[in-house]
Amino acid sequence: MSSSTTTGETPREDVSLPHGLKQRHLSMIALGGVIGAGLFVGSGAGIAAAGPSVVVAYALSGLLVMLVMRMLGEMSAAHPSSGSFSAHAERAFGPWAGFTAGWAFWVLLCTVVGLEGIGAAHIVTGWLPGTPEWMWVGVFVVVLGGANLAAVRSFGEFEFWFAALKVGAIVLFLVLGALAVAGVLPGTDSPGTSHLADFLPHGGEGLVVGLLASIFAYGGLETVTIAAAESEDPVRGVASAVRTAMWRIALFYVGSMAVVVTLVPSDAKEIVEDGPYVATLQRIGVDGAGQVMNVVIFVALLSAMNANIYGSSRIAYSLVRRGLGPRALGRVSGGVPRVAVLVSCAVGLVCVGLSRWRPDDVFAWLLNTVGAVILVVWIFIAASQLRLRRRLERETPERLVVRMWAFPVLTWVALAGMAAVFVLMAREPGTRVQLGATGAMTAVLAAAGYARQRTGRTARE
Repeated sequence: MSSSTTTGETPREDVSLPHGLKQRHLSMIALGGVIGAGLFVGSGAGIAAAGPSVVVAYALSGLLVMLVMRMLGEMSAAHPSSGSFSAHAERAFGPWAGFTAGWAFWVLLCTVVGLEGIGAAHIVTGWLPGTPEWMWVGVFVVVLGGANLAAVRSFGEFEFWFAALKVGAIVLFLVLGALAVAGVLPGTDSPGTSHLADFLPHGGEGLVVGLLASIFAYGGLETVTIAAAESEDPVRGVASAVRTAMWRIALFYVGSMAVVVTLVPSDAKEIVEDGPYVATLQRIGVDGAGQVMNVVIFVALLSAMNANIYGSSRIAYSLVRRGLGPRALGRVSGGVPRVAVLVSCAVGLVCVGLSRWRPDDVFAWLLNTVGAVILVVWIFIAASQLRLRRRLERETPERLVVRMWAFPVLTWVALAGMAAVFVLMAREPGTRVQLGATGAMTAVLAAAGYARQRTGRTARE
């Protein structure tokens, strides 16, 4: 068994990667990482199902996400690594855990790179009819993949401006929405609380659907802790980013949902058909709201592609550095794991091909397989923090720059919340399939990781 399992020492760090990211990059990555197209468009289904109670759903899931982010921040500030939660899981439970969490997340990110490329291409073909979607996906992968191949600072600059636009759009939306609710926006009458009267239009079941939709909208918080390992001051960088980003993210999500359900009836068809943000802006008389939001969603998709190409390449690189993957993926050139970047982009393109040629079987199976991976990752984060916190307090207390609140009570609360989400997923026919497929992939990876551990095929610390 690897010595990290018995002594608590740190798996080998990412010594070959330069520290090219600045604090401003990390701050915007932390804010923009969880603001994706799922918020701008996907939240419509949750609003339609839960009605005004979707605000409660987003608040509850936001609290869970804040706890996860705090736990991950504690471990990442103590031991910065491009492997993030995968390295922490290895440190806590052994190489099999790092292998399982890391490769499951890599598959998720590569799949999502393809999905985001398809979404962005669909928007562009609406602007430029007659052009093929596959061509635009290729263009996006070449441009963003090229940025990730150049240097980590190129990724940081792309993501900084992408995130700045997304954050700016949400802040403007919240300001306009607040003015409309207050009845001081010219040309708009405030509906008051008339749209909030039927708080649970579809009862508890509707709230459950809204809760599950909100949980998966928050994915992406892990990127900042992956990127922190390549920042100028990893410890201070991740600590600052985690502390400042958590409440802002909650404000963006919960505040946006509150504005939408106050200004637009939750049973309005345009919430699902056009998206909640477009529906709200149209209600308050913003001309060209659809095209404005198309631009924002397009940027959100490119931002997510950029972040996921980066995250998948660094997770793969870290796994290889720790002896948990094929060595070729760990080759570094110019301070960048370029083979890992290219392979991650290639797998994303394969997913695009599957969506075109095998949409009803292979591609559908792939989507189900990664459907609940983010929850598996969060469980590894909470379980790892529960074990590593005591070890840190005993051996290196000076590393506890960020501390989980009310430990261990809130860690257990977070784990109970994740277990509750699993139970809710098992109750819903659509998510039940995802749960089973993700569980099967996790079991296969865990078995493979344990077999590697037993045969000693891991890096020596």
